[in-house]
This record gives sequence, structure tokens and C-alpha cells, in this order.
Amino acid sequence: MRCLIVDDNESFIKAARVFLEQDGLRVVGVATTAADALRQVEALRPEVILIDLFLGAESGLALAARLGRTDGAPAVILISTHAEGDVSALISESGVAGFLPKAELSADAVRRIVGGRPR
Repeated sequence: MRCLIVDDNESFIKAARVFLEQDGLRVVGVATTAADALRQVEALRPEVILIDLFLGAESGLALAARLGRTDGAPAVILISTHAEGDVSALISESGVAGFLPKAELSADAVRRIVGGRPR
């Protein structure tokens, strides 16, 4: 599965990339801003995008909404250091495939969410 990671924390990106690739996901790109993410989605065509809910001064939710309006949009999974209960209202209205706390991020969890994504 081809994956793009979008997060403003470069240390997290590096760790997540290694962890996910060891677990069998193919991380085809990383981005730290919404603009960079949009360029990479266009160029790399990932199957799934992991987007931090809070991208510094930008909103991961706004990026997810923008991506969801494109034809053939990849699955979007929001990630955050916050617990799901803390952000559940935002997530439920976002139309994303799912949510993962960063502490629970794994290739298996990504596959489980994408596998259950409505077509």
C-alpha cells in the first residue's frame, strides 16, 4: 500500500516512516505543509494519506476536506497526539476513512481502516 505522511513534526515523520515501512507499508512521500501535500498527492498518487489533525498554523481537517473533493481521492486517515474522544466531533464531520492516535499508529491499523473504507 502506497502511503503519504503529512505532519509538521519532522522527527515524527522520520520515526513513522521507518516504523510503517518495517511493517510493510510503502511510504512514497512525506510533507510538512498542506501545499506540499497537495503537490505530492498529485505527483505520487498514494493510496492512503496520514494527515496530522493540527499542522502547525494549518488545519489537517481542511486539507482532508480538500482532498476528499477530488475524483479518485485516496483514503485519508487523520492522526494526532490527542485521544479520539478529544476530537471525535471534528472527525465525525470530516468524511475521512478514520482516525488513529499517533501512539497506536501501525501498518496493520492503517490496513484495517482502509480495508473498511466505503467504496
